[in-house]
Amino acid sequence: MDRLHAAQIADAVNSGQTSALAVVEDVIARLAEYDEVQPQAWISRAEAETLRARARDIDAQVKAGTHLPLAGVPFAVKDNIDAIGFDTTAGCPDYAYAATSNATVVQKALDAGAILVGKTNLDQFATGLNGSRSPYGAPRCVFNRAYVSGGSSSGSAVTTAAGLVAFAFGTDTAGSGRVPAAFNHLTGYKPTKGRWSTTGLVPACRTLDCISVFTEDPKDAALVDSVVGGYDAKDEYSRDLPPVARPVRRIGVASQLNWCGDIHSEYLYARALERLIGMGFEVVEIDLAPLSAAAALLYSGPWVAERTAAIADFLKASPASIDSTVRQIVEGGLTVTGVETFDGHYKLAGYKRYAEELWDDIDILMLPTAPTIYRVKEMQASPLALNANLGLYTNFVNLLDMAAVAVPAGFRPNGTGFGITFIGSAATDNALLDFASQWNGHNAYARPDYDLTQESRMDTIKLSVVGAHLEGMPLHWQLTSRDAKFIEKTTTAATYKLYAMADTVPPKPALIHDNSGTGIEVEIYELSVAAFGSFVAEVPPPLAIGTVTLKSGEQVKGFVAEPRAVVGATDITDLGGWRAYIASKL
Repeated sequence: MDRLHAAQIADAVNSGQTSALAVVEDVIARLAEYDEVQPQAWISRAEAETLRARARDIDAQVKAGTHLPLAGVPFAVKDNIDAIGFDTTAGCPDYAYAATSNATVVQKALDAGAILVGKTNLDQFATGLNGSRSPYGAPRCVFNRAYVSGGSSSGSAVTTAAGLVAFAFGTDTAGSGRVPAAFNHLTGYKPTKGRWSTTGLVPACRTLDCISVFTEDPKDAALVDSVVGGYDAKDEYSRDLPPVARPVRRIGVASQLNWCGDIHSEYLYARALERLIGMGFEVVEIDLAPLSAAAALLYSGPWVAERTAAIADFLKASPASIDSTVRQIVEGGLTVTGVETFDGHYKLAGYKRYAEELWDDIDILMLPTAPTIYRVKEMQASPLALNANLGLYTNFVNLLDMAAVAVPAGFRPNGTGFGITFIGSAATDNALLDFASQWNGHNAYARPDYDLTQESRMDTIKLSVVGAHLEGMPLHWQLTSRDAKFIEKTTTAATYKLYAMADTVPPKPALIHDNSGTGIEVEIYELSVAAFGSFVAEVPPPLAIGTVTLKSGEQVKGFVAEPRAVVGATDITDLGGWRAYIASKL
């Protein structure tokens, strides 16, 4: 599905080139189609007739001569933000309540002619950066549904990326509006704290919370910002922030980065850096350590207690209703002392001073939005450690009073999006959005196809490798480039012989079924169906992929060979495996 552009839709409706009703009919068809793929992106949705009635009202206003900045633009709202006509669940059914008023940003969008399609899924109580902590199901990356969508604004990112809405409100306390943008190839704009009202938002960390937006491009984000931004007397943390003009010439980059082992992210970041230099900007290396130390305070310092405070009564009354990982996090705040709280604030003050001085040397900071991405299964198996990795370059931004815009910067071989984030000092939002638009204008990326497979078809395939694809061997990259997951080292059943084939580059063995054979050392990997298919397509004869029996009796796909492979080959069965053979040749 093509993605929707807010500015294009509003211009077309205001000019009479199309109608809001036509936009809504298209959206209704898109919703029906994508409901077959990821219905869990939504928690609740407006009825089709409600959408049509709203569209007719917009068309009537336009016909009467009213210009609406967001005329007929479909949008979604993360379900920790109030919207009349919907329950607010914060991702927890037992917490749900009926909204009696619209959040300020929702009301402003509606007043500007936007059409609210529904409420989106999220990591419960906006606690998480991965999207898998929801009883309503785990939204997944639109390009490869084996992988997390990013969170906590998971549904908002997915519905925008899938072309169901033109923009979606998320929230961003620690990166929840940026990480999902990266994984799904979107713009994710996190305003300066207080630039947008948080009235009507279920708090996560009240002093740090920001409502954010997902759009197809930075220009649409700027349009939404022009509509919903501004001081709100009802919000104690709202700020009247005159924009700070900051021409961008010098871009700060970290002298050292942790990629969590993801060589593809590292490569894409290096390419992005090359492109910035090619655009004529000066790159200045900075020490990221103080910013990283500030980031660590968010979940290992007193701000955990602020998350506890946000839902303290509910935690006490209904602990069993809370996701176990979320509960583990928020319960951690119960033991934070007053002394620890002040100590954390003192440390943060030092990091803030460093950040303030940083802007004397650079105009903006560029970082990877996230160092890597994980499969849903991996995240569920290690929810705290892997989630923490996703926030390495996002957690400090609100603590240090910065604005940020996440933009796309390519795709990994597995189809998942990689992104970079431009970060600026408070109130430099306009400059950041302008620069992000400049980046997008110079850097177009061909999007892979959407992953429209059904849940039941999202199987993985185990693959046995015996020679040049073993870890450390010359062709192992053909597995890592497909994001193959190592399962185990084992041996085949005692019914195989191994031969070193003649004149192959790089050297390769041939595994032949033979009842007089023995167990041969192999490594087992797990690949997605798509990755397995592309891998098999590259296997040259006389090698082939067949079925290999392991010593456990399990049968997996693996390298085998045609009989002609042993012509002129050396029988190395007695060595027990390819590694031993290679070692014997040294």
